[in-house]
Amino acid sequence: MSTVSEAAEPAAATPTFTISDLAREFNITPRTIRFWEDQGLLAPNREGRNRVYTKRDRTRLKLALRGKRLGLSLAEIRDLIDMYDVARDETDQLTRLLDVLSERRAALEQQREDIEAVLAEIETIEAVCREHLVEAEALEKAGRGQGAASAGKAAG
Repeated sequence: MSTVSEAAEPAAATPTFTISDLAREFNITPRTIRFWEDQGLLAPNREGRNRVYTKRDRTRLKLALRGKRLGLSLAEIRDLIDMYDVARDETDQLTRLLDVLSERRAALEQQREDIEAVLAEIETIEAVCREHLVEAEALEKAGRGQGAASAGKAAG
């Protein structure tokens, strides 16, 4: 005996996923999926205590992971994904996505400049340290040589 009502049977033909299915497919933890659900990125149906994710949820999760890889904030990811739910054409979404990507690119380019500056400073400090090491070793070697010569004169 089926627990699915006759009215719901056509919907049952569409693929659904468990939290474990999605976690395994995308190599993330169920906890991550539940967190994104709490943040409004996903809205699974419930069958008793179990979460049932639709193809729409799977697509939203895939888009969220892509946004995360790009370094977008959860708020930016949510805004972009939500645009796909309400827009009639893609012009607004694509324009917004280009704006977000442009901002992200600028931030990454600034980070790269900052990293290059820090690496140059590290290189300079390393060179100074090496010079000081060479000088210290030369002084130590010279000091040992003078100590041996002084000991030789005192003995003679």
